[in-house]
Amino acid sequence: MKIEKVTCDKGRFMPLLLLGDEQESMVLRYLGKGELFAMWHDTGELVAVAVVTDEGDGVAELKNLAVAAHFQRRGYGRSMVEYVCSRYGNTYKTLIVGTGDSVATTAFYASCGFVYSHRVANFFVDNYDHPIIEEGKQLRDMLYFKRALIPNHD
Repeated sequence: MKIEKVTCDKGRFMPLLLLGDEQESMVLRYLGKGELFAMWHDTGELVAVAVVTDEGDGVAELKNLAVAAHFQRRGYGRSMVEYVCSRYGNTYKTLIVGTGDSVATTAFYASCGFVYSHRVANFFVDNYDHPIIEEGKQLRDMLYFKRALIPNHD
């Protein structure tokens, strides 16, 4: 497994980014200002992507995390979260992530050490041009979770 920072032609990763955030205009809002990371399998296949932005005051946000369908539920998403936490531990105090109110997603972030922070009411209704459906229900509010970052002492 190899993870690399992508510095040019980020748009080529849009098909996978749309798994994590299904409206292209929303992805484009943060893709240019964020740092994009791509995880590659030893076979050369793209496994996962993550986009992280600087939100100020020692806070970074994991704006997008997506794992290719045939690699899901094998620990790659968790590995990407740990990579991001390790990479940003010396620069930021906190990593936040916003997600919909879906049991599987919120449980995943909790298992990665995130705790509930706050909610933005009607985020998905107000910012997306179509209903976002997960686990059979329409998402309305954005739930934010946070995780304290620990500096690396190399």
